[in-house]
Amino acid sequence: MSDHSIKNAYRRYAGVYDRLFGSVFAEGRRKAVELGTAEPGARILEVGVGTGLSLPEYGNGAEVYGIDLSEPMLQKARERVEREGLEHVKGLCVMNAEATSFADASFDTVVAMYVVSVVGNPARMFREMARICKPGGNIVVVNHFASSHWALDAVERAFAPISNLIGFRPDYSMDEMLEDARLTLVSAERVNWFGYWHLAHFHNVPVQSTAPQAQLGGAYLGGRLEADPEHA
Repeated sequence: MSDHSIKNAYRRYAGVYDRLFGSVFAEGRRKAVELGTAEPGARILEVGVGTGLSLPEYGNGAEVYGIDLSEPMLQKARERVEREGLEHVKGLCVMNAEATSFADASFDTVVAMYVVSVVGNPARMFREMARICKPGGNIVVVNHFASSHWALDAVERAFAPISNLIGFRPDYSMDEMLEDARLTLVSAERVNWFGYWHLAHFHNVPVQSTAPQAQLGGAYLGGRLEADPEHA
């Protein structure tokens, strides 16, 4: 995935994104927002905010900022903020999630919904999310990962060569996410239709081990994540 291909893909999606993915992704968005706003008055950054479908759902006194690489998608988000009077949304701007302009420890929570398999370098994005999140803060990820089912896996691999065209990488695996994140896992669950997506909640606490399972205080077992009981 390149920045150019991402921008092209989501320029095409901007006008129809809400109709295509609004209800499909609704459960994951709602649960991610609930985790992100568990702390009253949290300062939250939503990475890959897109058309702002999640923005009306933030409450609990949150102060919300959003970034996205696609200006057409962000324009839809700005229109939503204006139309719905979303005063808790403090800023929306074009920015690369792999290299933001925010200072260290700027946010209590960083949320990335349906964006990990879109960026060119997920490991770099996770490092940046950890940098701008306060130590011990929350990082919430919702994403599709490569299926462990042989038939779905075959389909995803078949579409992988045209990732630049469809706007996301369908064969990004859970193991890669675990290795890239290198944070302490609090909880994880399947969400949305047929449990085809995962929601993972991390604390911004780096881990020392190089083994993905140990890194995150949990294990990836048979297509699902098991969180460390101490953090569950």
